Amino acid sequence: MKLYPAIDLRGGNCVRLLRGDYAQETVYADDPVAQAQAFVEAGIEWLHVVDLDAARTGDPINREVIGRICAAIDVPVQVGGGVRTREAGQALFDLGVTRVVIGTAALETPDLVRDLATDHRVAVGLDAHGSEVATHGWTERTGRTVSELAAEFADAGVDALVVTEISRDGTLEGPDTGGLATLLGDTEIPVIASGGVGKLDDLRALSAVERAGRRFDGVIVGRAIYEGTVDVAEALAVLAEDAQ
Repeated sequence: MKLYPAIDLRGGNCVRLLRGDYAQETVYADDPVAQAQAFVEAGIEWLHVVDLDAARTGDPINREVIGRICAAIDVPVQVGGGVRTREAGQALFDLGVTRVVIGTAALETPDLVRDLATDHRVAVGLDAHGSEVATHGWTERTGRTVSELAAEFADAGVDALVVTEISRDGTLEGPDTGGLATLLGDTEIPVIASGGVGKLDDLRALSAVERAGRRFDGVIVGRAIYEGTVDVAEALAVLAEDAQ
């Protein structure tokens, strides 16, 4: 299981939201590039970046910062937030992004996912309140379940599903291993878990989940790293040990 340290961008700063609430924001750093470089020095193999401004409004005001992050590090970067057109996705790939995460547009215009996935690496972002998927920066509910939507992209050629339990995101209260395990059994697409990781034992718990011989492909960790309850180097060591 790969570790994806998260850099969530809002107004050019590294921030974290509590349960997806833009009114409950904590700013952790004003230099996202330096933060990305620190993660690389700790040994990461992937970096996860979210443009929260673009996710909410569609305005990619953090695109310049994303470009500087990609130019400054030599590990692949996965970026989500506000990718609602092919042009928006292509702009990120042109900056050096390795994989783009499509959330809202995956539900509203699923052909966009299939189109981009023909010649680029694409993940589908499924953000949920319980089992119900939400869109537009987690502000609008859809009435559709994670497993239902995952099934729609089974033949779309996507790299992964990035699945976030909104009620746990930023809480450090532990991931929704039960709900995530259910999805793991419902799809053959690689699943990257996100939301709630607060300690190393949470990573061990996710790493131990298995359904039909399948395990999680990765885990995204944000607030726990910034609050100091999860050390990146230690987390990488734990995941490497569990993989043996």
